[in-house]
Amino acid sequence: MTQHRAGPHSAGSHVVDPSGGRGGLHRAERVSAPSRLHQTCVRAIQSVPTLIGTGVMVIAAVGALVVPSAAPQLAAAGTARLSPVPGSSGAGSVVSSAALDRRERAVSRDSQREALADAADEKLQAATEEEAQQRNAALKQLAASAEKQAGIIAKDAWQLPVTPGAYRLTARFGACSGLWSHCHTGLDFAAPTGTPIHAVANGTVTEVGSAGAYGNRTIMTLPDGTELWYCHQSAFAVTVGQKVVAGQVIGAVGSTGNTTGPHVHLEVRPGAGDPVDPYAALVQHGLKP
Repeated sequence: MTQHRAGPHSAGSHVVDPSGGRGGLHRAERVSAPSRLHQTCVRAIQSVPTLIGTGVMVIAAVGALVVPSAAPQLAAAGTARLSPVPGSSGAGSVVSSAALDRRERAVSRDSQREALADAADEKLQAATEEEAQQRNAALKQLAASAEKQAGIIAKDAWQLPVTPGAYRLTARFGACSGLWSHCHTGLDFAAPTGTPIHAVANGTVTEVGSAGAYGNRTIMTLPDGTELWYCHQSAFAVTVGQKVVAGQVIGAVGSTGNTTGPHVHLEVRPGAGDPVDPYAALVQHGLKP
């Protein structure tokens, strides 16, 4: 038996051709070439992660060098985005600025309206106060005028010659009978003797004394020239030339002269002329005998 000694190649690196000879070695070499390529690719693939890791480390190192220098610019940029800048094109800044402007304008308009309203209220109050002052002044003037007029009216007002309730009417103007020589020319107020006789109006005493059938008589002349005769008195209380006012006592009721009982005969003679009805004259001056 012939034995083959192992050559330079190991059993794992070639395949022995059963036919023997040099042809077997050549085939073994052809078979091992792809195996070496496969091994090279595997080693290359296994090296890729290492290369990638190295690249990442390099990029990280470069980034570490770049980031600190860029940090201020990035921070400034962030700040710029956060801070509203006039004229900025950011939508948020424009909306916020516009809303703020609208609020400010609204507040300004409200303040202006309130100021105008306050001014109007002040003007209205001032006008009202001035009108009230004018009205009060007019009322005071009217009151003063009314008081003055009342004084004039009271001064010129007529009064009854005898206190109401203290007399009765017994003979009217124009009555005609055997009691008088002529028709009655006056109005008789019958009352007890001594009852006070009051001046009917303001005037001046022009006569005091006995007058025949008229008995004791007092004549007063009023400012318009009208004469008032008070006849049949029991006593006098005034003198000639004395100025008297309406209501002042000028004498007392009596029955002197041509009379049937105590009374005061009152005559009214406008312009010192013929007598008129005393009753109508008293009514004309607001009295009811």
